[in-house]
Amino acid sequence: MFRPLALRTVRWRPLEGEGLEHLTIRPVNGGIRAEGVVIGSRDAAAYGVRYEIDCDETWYVRSFSIADTTGRRLELRSDGAGHWQRPDGTRHAGVDGCIDIDLSGSPFTNTLPIRRLALSPAHGRTRLTMLYVPFDTFEPFADVQWYTCLRPESRYLYEAGDGSFRTELPVDEDGLVTDYPTLCKRI
Repeated sequence: MFRPLALRTVRWRPLEGEGLEHLTIRPVNGGIRAEGVVIGSRDAAAYGVRYEIDCDETWYVRSFSIADTTGRRLELRSDGAGHWQRPDGTRHAGVDGCIDIDLSGSPFTNTLPIRRLALSPAHGRTRLTMLYVPFDTFEPFADVQWYTCLRPESRYLYEAGDGSFRTELPVDEDGLVTDYPTLCKRI
């Protein structure tokens, strides 16, 4: 079992190009809050994004907001059972059934299913449908991903649902990714 979360700040840098993610995560009101800033570029387009993710004590995402430096913003809330709505209470269609989120430029969001599911090798390959948010459009969609525990609280296999990408993710004692082969490394 991962250790109980305490105030923690970590940073990752991309393996190619320039960029940085700065994350502060801490217990808040019986749950967990993650606040981060990601700067970088993808496909020759530069981005600067700030995010805030609130989870309950069992790592179910309850709300998140992301905003970029151009003024675009996305805020959604979850009931923890895969139903998402905007701040005005209207349902966000197309992402029903998604429990966890995946922000395209952040290794932190891999921590969400890793901590929530507490997978062991006995669980085998676990299929998840993530609420994926690409930084270029901020238009969320459902994305199938697979997680397999290779070594409890230490190493996980991540696979894209379409088979286009797979990598082993080493994590620290808090479940935070330390190295994301081909993408980024913790500094």
